[in-house]
Amino acid sequence: MPSILDLEAAVLALREADPILARLIDRAGTCGFRATRSQSPFLALAESIAYQQLTGKAAATIFGRFRALYDGDGRRGRGPTPERVIETSDEDLRGAGLSRAKVLALRDLAAKTLDGTVPPAAKLRRLDDEEIIERLTSIRGIGRWTAEMLLMFRLERPDVLPATDYGVRKGYAIAYRKRALPTPAALLKRGERWRPYRSVASWYLWRAVDLNGKSNDGRG
Repeated sequence: MPSILDLEAAVLALREADPILARLIDRAGTCGFRATRSQSPFLALAESIAYQQLTGKAAATIFGRFRALYDGDGRRGRGPTPERVIETSDEDLRGAGLSRAKVLALRDLAAKTLDGTVPPAAKLRRLDDEEIIERLTSIRGIGRWTAEMLLMFRLERPDVLPATDYGVRKGYAIAYRKRALPTPAALLKRGERWRPYRSVASWYLWRAVDLNGKSNDGRG
């Protein structure tokens, strides 16, 4: 069974495993790593697809229009479901602002949810990380990074290190005083010290970027 995240144990273990990360933990303070469990896996992945290659505000507008397609028809509150997305015309989906590629990705996501490739949340939680990644990356438009974000922020998996993520790499360069961003391979090598709590280490590396921005803009 997948591990349950114990934040207190994670922070203590990371402090002992890596003195440089320990200094970042001291600076950043209490870990705020939390999962959001209100969305189904289908809806969480649909949102990820909608947000690809867009700014947050533009993506939020488009995703809001997409969700609104499924309101006002006597079934308000159900929102988008795989069945209803498959029934929706390309014209309506494109009218919400979704690109042709994203429409195709959403249709593939819907089909793979219905055929069980993307199982319900209760079953998904019983699968190990790599099996989830393998299943999700079979979906058009879903890459490893998106699967890792779902593992971290939907399933609260404790040992995920998104080594291609710019923010994690940037945070590493700041915390470890590197002039260049680490390669994913180099980050994964250092990350061996952080097992089995690499998700928490990643959260602190993201915080390093935030803290660096504050120190550079005069706000402390």
